[in-house]
Amino acid sequence: MGKFLEDFKAFALKGNVIDMAVGVIVGGAFGKIVSSLVNDIIMPIISLCTGGTGYEDMKLVIKHGHEAAAAGDVAVEDLTINYGTFIMNIVDFFIIAFSIFVAIRVTIKFKEKWEKPEPAPEPEPDPEPTPEEKLLTEIRDLLKQQNTEIEAKK
Repeated sequence: MGKFLEDFKAFALKGNVIDMAVGVIVGGAFGKIVSSLVNDIIMPIISLCTGGTGYEDMKLVIKHGHEAAAAGDVAVEDLTINYGTFIMNIVDFFIIAFSIFVAIRVTIKFKEKWEKPEPAPEPEPDPEPTPEEKLLTEIRDLLKQQNTEIEAKK
């Protein structure tokens, strides 16, 4: 049991898990903000452009319900397909997706600008040969020349 708790502690206290938890909390709050933006600002403007009906009221009634009777019957609501709510959720999704895209793009651009790669160092020119190397090169060239002359005479 002790090893299990140690492993869990190591997992739970990793930086990535804590970062993920913060991301989930901020994402939840961000989702509420976007939902409010869609429901309270964008959809009323769209509703105004489409004739004044609210999107939440747009639905297709499949089966009409009935109201409760005086005898104590249970009220049955209409059976509907709420396509207005579906449209609001689609708009909500696109705003969240676009916001995340912009945030990631800005983060990547900032990171690229901040962490410019260092240019590769220019290769150093070959150092001048030492006097011994020069002498050995001359000897090698003379030996090659001698060998070519000997082979030419044969």
